[in-house]
Amino acid sequence: MASSAARAIATWFGCGYAPKAPGTVGAAAAIAVALLLHSQGGFGPLHFLALAVVAFAPFVWAAGRTAAEMHLEDPQIVVADEVIGVWVTLAGARVLNWKSWLAAFLLFRLFDIWKPFPIRHFERFPGGLGIVADDVMAGVYAALVLFLAGCFNLY
Repeated sequence: MASSAARAIATWFGCGYAPKAPGTVGAAAAIAVALLLHSQGGFGPLHFLALAVVAFAPFVWAAGRTAAEMHLEDPQIVVADEVIGVWVTLAGARVLNWKSWLAAFLLFRLFDIWKPFPIRHFERFPGGLGIVADDVMAGVYAALVLFLAGCFNLY
């Protein structure tokens, strides 16, 4: 049972099985969940940061367990790391509107793919921690850019 729970969380309930760009699909699903939480639950930027903090340990566990079962360091089907990265990014939004949602998605994917220093070094952590930590840092970079863009009323 723990194995199937880990797989469900790690793949973000199946998003990781997308045949093309599973990381992008996972990030889009994270935006969709965040939009729902914002519109129906009144979630704001700091709520998404809190959600990322609460999700961190279970996501690390799920990513690590799934990777170990597959005998891979960072399987493509694991997209929970993209989900937490998007939620961290949203914490930097000064306003939540269609421009900030789109910017959060694009900025996170940019930093997740590009991995500027020192993001790539976080991948070296063992197991699920290495899978998740680099995306959290990509989210931090994206959140900073999103915050600064908001300070200049760019969205």
